[in-house]
Amino acid sequence: MVRIRICDEPEACGELWQKLWPQTCFFDLWPVRLIFAESFSRSPYFLVAEQQDRPVGMLALCLLEEQRQFAYYPGEVWQNKTWIEQNRIPAREQWMRDALLESIPASAHLRYLTPESAPVSHASSFVVDEENFRFFPRLHGYSFERYMQEFSHKSRKNLSREQARLEISGITYRYDNFADIQHLLDLNLAAYGENSYFADARFLQAFVRLFSWLSEKNMLRVTTLLIGGEVAAVDAGAVWNGQYTVLAGGTNGEFPGVAKIINFHHIAWACAENLEIVDFLCGDFGWKKRFHLQPCPLYKLHVNREDHAAAASDLLCALQ
Repeated sequence: MVRIRICDEPEACGELWQKLWPQTCFFDLWPVRLIFAESFSRSPYFLVAEQQDRPVGMLALCLLEEQRQFAYYPGEVWQNKTWIEQNRIPAREQWMRDALLESIPASAHLRYLTPESAPVSHASSFVVDEENFRFFPRLHGYSFERYMQEFSHKSRKNLSREQARLEISGITYRYDNFADIQHLLDLNLAAYGENSYFADARFLQAFVRLFSWLSEKNMLRVTTLLIGGEVAAVDAGAVWNGQYTVLAGGTNGEFPGVAKIINFHHIAWACAENLEIVDFLCGDFGWKKRFHLQPCPLYKLHVNREDHAAAASDLLCALQ
């Protein structure tokens, strides 16, 4: 027999996370989630399935007070949507996953679910959210040159022409200069304004803390592209377990085409280092499919509790 209980104490939730949540990608790391939770002042509300007093499944939620609904922990919201990818519902059996979903006491909007998290009871609501785009160096024999052969002769010629134009002023790179994070932030804000992640003080705080933590753990990779000695683009990402996750970047609008150059640079580096995955995250933004990256669908699920509106309202008030 399985019972489902609530765990809302951060330290205990962290222990459950370490026991039950698969550690397969950067976003699976508990310290990463905790940094965002603290920056957004979110409290965990974990539903835990137990069998013979042992945890066998978990639904890691938190309350979004401003939306009066639950979302995946840590509840980091940008433009009214959560941002962190690769969310899961770890459970020993499929029916346990369904039982966890049925135990959510109020409406919930769950994003970026991995395919294996598909429920039975809410199958019709489990639909594609966005596509995550990845590059797998092994599919190209860890050879950047072989990868480039997938492009048409015309595309390669245009790329060479574009790079040659920038090389007139001299292209150089520097790596892992933590001070360049400020350039990244400034360039991103200048390019996107209110639509930048960093226009939200909570997101800005979370990323600054995340970059510091990654640097302490020797997981941070900062790539700075300079043209004529001037910072033209900066990208920052996490290197963990043979994977490189490109987290954020900024480009200088005075150098058209520089984003393409730095993204190809990431791919070439990953091939040279024999990495398994380069994760460019969700959203095509007009270039990822053209770069022949592999689209991997992630899913969303909306759990409607309007039929229990009075009880849900009382619960939400209590949690606040």
